[in-house]
Amino acid sequence: MMNDKLVFLGLLYFIQGIPYGLQSSLLPVYLRGAGHSLTRISLTKILYFPWVLKVLWAPLVDRTGTKRCWLVGTVAGLALTCLVSATISPDVQYMGVAGSLLAMNMLASVQDIAADGAAVRLLRGQGEVGLGNTMQVVGYKAGSVFAGGGLLAVINVAGWGWMFALLACVYGGVALFVWGAPVLDGESARGQGEGRRGSKDVMQPWKVWRKLLSVPGTPWTMFYVLTYKLGEQGAITMFPLFLLDHHMTARELGVWNGVVAMAFSICGSSVGGFLLSQYSIGMLMRRVFMMRTVSMVFQSSLLVVLEPSPLMKGMAVLSLSLQHFIAGLITTLTFTTMMNCTQRAEESIQATHYSFLATLEVLGKLSFSALAGGMVDTVGFPIAFILFLFLTSSSALHVWRATETGVLKEQLKEQPQ
Repeated sequence: MMNDKLVFLGLLYFIQGIPYGLQSSLLPVYLRGAGHSLTRISLTKILYFPWVLKVLWAPLVDRTGTKRCWLVGTVAGLALTCLVSATISPDVQYMGVAGSLLAMNMLASVQDIAADGAAVRLLRGQGEVGLGNTMQVVGYKAGSVFAGGGLLAVINVAGWGWMFALLACVYGGVALFVWGAPVLDGESARGQGEGRRGSKDVMQPWKVWRKLLSVPGTPWTMFYVLTYKLGEQGAITMFPLFLLDHHMTARELGVWNGVVAMAFSICGSSVGGFLLSQYSIGMLMRRVFMMRTVSMVFQSSLLVVLEPSPLMKGMAVLSLSLQHFIAGLITTLTFTTMMNCTQRAEESIQATHYSFLATLEVLGKLSFSALAGGMVDTVGFPIAFILFLFLTSSSALHVWRATETGVLKEQLKEQPQ
């Protein structure tokens, strides 16, 4: 039964990562190759805006209908959107491409609420939660690699239309799979009962917000998910574009940053799930955040000494791989922390609570990613990376203090069951 849960959740999060891969890896390289500025490339991050707003409609998904219906409906909608996108010519219909990707993000954000709600209810015990969150992160990143790295490598051969036709087939197949998935059997009656009990709260959202904020550990977790990736996100967004400007072609970046580095990220997320079954989350977070700070120092130094030579190119690839491996570790630990917090809430608001935390996590990354390009255009890469390093060090200090005196103190010595 546990294997069925993992396959089900992994597939949902795989297709959820496809829009992110398209926008984070394929679109920036495409636009930069067309001569667009870093500022304009960064501003395309506004296409992620539905992920910031999803908490507004999370109570509706939480309290009405069933998770199966929401999942099937949104995945089928993604398939239709891809079919429309296949008819668009990206060279002359830039706004059409942006509109299609915005629609994909809207549908994926609603699907995410339903998937998170299903995960919170399906996963029980620290062992299942750790494995489930590993599958969530790995599945999402695998979808991102498939769309951002794999499709970037073949788009010049297959073409834009065939690429989106393939994605439409993928989404259509997953919609059929979810429709008949046995892991959601029995969810219908429970969902209808909870919908009747919670209908008044949907009409009175302030009561829902009061319940969300009263869940133990929520204030600290809110601040943490808003800030923990700021420096890392700036570096991950800008360093590949620095390499594109100086030493690498778009095809090389598609391989090294879109495939190899993301493979290290998936490996890091998988290792994170294994470590969670062996050690306390508090101890892991303290050590991994310090490792990330050291990795940022190494990458920042390459901006000064990097030369167009095979050795320096190898150092850049090593830096990207190490950065993504640690980022994968931290992401698994973070989503496990979020789910641990959410499981303290009453069942009728769990999907909304988790979506609220996930929205803040996206908001922190999105806002800084949108500003990072303008920052580099204004002050240059070296100074911008000094700021990224400062933010990374500050988040490490925030986690360290939480393990000493804050909400992670009890989890520092607590061993997994």
